Amino acid sequence: MAVENTLHFQRATLVVADLERALRLYRDILGFTVEYILGGDAVAYSRQVFDLPAGAVVRLCTLNAPGQPRTLALVEASGVALPPSVGVRRSAAVLRVADFDSVLAGAAALPDVQVIAEHPLRTHDGRIGREAGIVDADGNLVVIYSIPLAP
Repeated sequence: MAVENTLHFQRATLVVADLERALRLYRDILGFTVEYILGGDAVAYSRQVFDLPAGAVVRLCTLNAPGQPRTLALVEASGVALPPSVGVRRSAAVLRVADFDSVLAGAAALPDVQVIAEHPLRTHDGRIGREAGIVDADGNLVVIYSIPLAP
């Protein structure tokens, strides 16, 4: 049971223009499962906190990772043009993946998804792995990594 008077990280939330397009990456390639999708008054606060344009149709989709319920959410703002995400990326979701090569290849095959070249990963404690960036169709950055288990 969670202790109510302690810090608890619930989820990160990303804004997307097309939920189905986003789910092709987050669900089909990265492996999240959909917990629920809500719209209407149930997500009205999302319009305010994300400063979404007037006229946007807003839906919220929460996603589960194995053993981590509702750890990521996608807020869809459809029916309006969202400003392009250009320049310095200011946030990233960092995900350990089980099959690095498969995830990278799957992401590279999606239209409008940019894969940033793989880079060797050296952790603060000396472990060696692999990492790569994936920029979704809406400019949200996901960094995937894999560190093999010690022999």
